[in-house]
Amino acid sequence: MVNWQTLAGAIPPLDEASMAAARARQDTLTKPQGSLGRLEALSVQLAGITSQPRPRVPRKAVIVMAGDHGVVRNGVSAFPAEVTPQMVLNFLRGGAAINVLARQAGARVTVVDVGVAADFADAPGLIRRKVACGTADFTRGPAMTAAQADEAIQVGVDVVEAEIAAGLDLVATGDMGIGNTTPSAAIVAALSGRPVASVTGRGTGVDDAGLARKIAAIEAGLAVNRPDPNDAFDVLCKVGGFEIAGLAGVIIAAAAHRVPVVIDGFISGAAALIAVGLAPAARPYLIAAHRSVEIGHTAMFDLLGIQPLFDFDLRLGEGTGAVLAFHVVEAACRILDEMATFGEAGVSEKGE
Repeated sequence: MVNWQTLAGAIPPLDEASMAAARARQDTLTKPQGSLGRLEALSVQLAGITSQPRPRVPRKAVIVMAGDHGVVRNGVSAFPAEVTPQMVLNFLRGGAAINVLARQAGARVTVVDVGVAADFADAPGLIRRKVACGTADFTRGPAMTAAQADEAIQVGVDVVEAEIAAGLDLVATGDMGIGNTTPSAAIVAALSGRPVASVTGRGTGVDDAGLARKIAAIEAGLAVNRPDPNDAFDVLCKVGGFEIAGLAGVIIAAAAHRVPVVIDGFISGAAALIAVGLAPAARPYLIAAHRSVEIGHTAMFDLLGIQPLFDFDLRLGEGTGAVLAFHVVEAACRILDEMATFGEAGVSEKGE
């Protein structure tokens, strides 16, 4: 087992030679140069990530990390914490939105109990790596200990290592945890320095009173814990979540193995902020799927310096937006690989 700190220091830079070869091929394909816009840029990024001038991504997986949150006791969510284990069982039965979209995309779904406040029996597709039965209430002190944060990040690393051993070309980050937009907003507020109210949305749909409680809880958590904005691990410990930590481990390990990471919505964005804080070299391995309706999501993209592929007003989580984006990622690869060049097609290039 490789620890996450070792992998964080072993992430290679993107392969410039493969990127140059991909750009050169794009410029000879039967289309005006640049006419497929960001699809072309994505194919070049994928070439650099995978170190393959003509990348292919047939083996896909979404890793859904599940955990509960002590801050829910403050009335920050429209749903009770009991929904977290209920939804995990729904994932395992194949009945959730992520299951439907993963089947369409030809991706496998791996569900990880990294911190659910309930116990599960063994089940196909479930990995039981519970760090604790939910985080502590961060309005009263740190959400987790340093040892717990370290363990949760390592869970993500171990899961990715096993997925790679089974065959993995493309991975998506997914989450399940009632109340987890609250720690996610706390993370972006802590790292960006922006006012809590400017980065905190309604999550699963809290009313005005619920939103006010949510903002107050985050402000209290930041005041009580005083997370260091220059220390992503400290921020994670003080106001994070076990599933967020697990997804940070997923990102770090995937990048270390040159596997592209498609990040989903607001919770995955929080995990990406933590991962890049711990391992800055992971940043170019990220592909942002979509901009969610959470108002803090844009602040996350600003901090990460990336742009999402689409905006469908999604706010479900589970990895749904990321798995939808699998189709775009695969399209970028196929265009680069399968389209004919001018020479192959016998089509005259401009100026001939």
